Amino acid sequence: MKNIIVFAVISITSILIISLTYLNRYAFITSTSTIETTGLGSADFESDHIVWEGSFVRENTTLVDAYAALTKDREIVLNYLMEQSISKEEIVFGSVSTSDLTENIYNDEGNRIGDKFLGYRLRQEVKIESGNIELVEAASRSITDVLNSGVEFYSYEPRYYFTKLKDLKLDLLSKATEDAKTRATIIAKEAGADIGKLISADMGVLQIIGQYSDDDYSWGGAFNTSSKLKTASITIDLRYELVN
Repeated sequence: MKNIIVFAVISITSILIISLTYLNRYAFITSTSTIETTGLGSADFESDHIVWEGSFVRENTTLVDAYAALTKDREIVLNYLMEQSISKEEIVFGSVSTSDLTENIYNDEGNRIGDKFLGYRLRQEVKIESGNIELVEAASRSITDVLNSGVEFYSYEPRYYFTKLKDLKLDLLSKATEDAKTRATIIAKEAGADIGKLISADMGVLQIIGQYSDDDYSWGGAFNTSSKLKTASITIDLRYELVN
């Protein structure tokens, strides 16, 4: 009989300890516990704006002759672009830069003793900005027509942009927030609790990389301009209160 009483006391004590532990666990969750999750929002998109730049140069022993030749080259470049159906409003010519052409002079011992003036080198930049990407791409690929006209033209790689980036960023933030909240809800549920009020939200940097490229993410954010097809992504850290 004595053993039964002792067993009963031990059993009741154990139940009380377990119950108190259970209650304390949820009291702890309610008063101090939080959960932090990271959500990701991403989207593939195609650029809708292109910037293509190039430059052409002329060299001559006199500044007047060099400028006259450069002016003719400018007309050739302009006519070519307009023949490619690029509007004049989309073409911007920069100012002309001038530099001296010189060569080093050495003495019989091989020491440099001065410079010899050879003439002038003039350079002018041209920039094309357009929403008609295919048109400008075709023009950049056919620039050999200008070279065949005797123009010393240097073509740079086109750059691609997206004019609705602000709207895209808001959409990514919405997706990232929903993703983070879903993760927090699932984790809390598995722990036997629910998420309460939002305590803090920290947004990550916008990352834009080229599709099928080897671009790397950066702590300061990546912004690819060399690819027409891109992928944008953003993360957000949410911290919620945990409640039972």
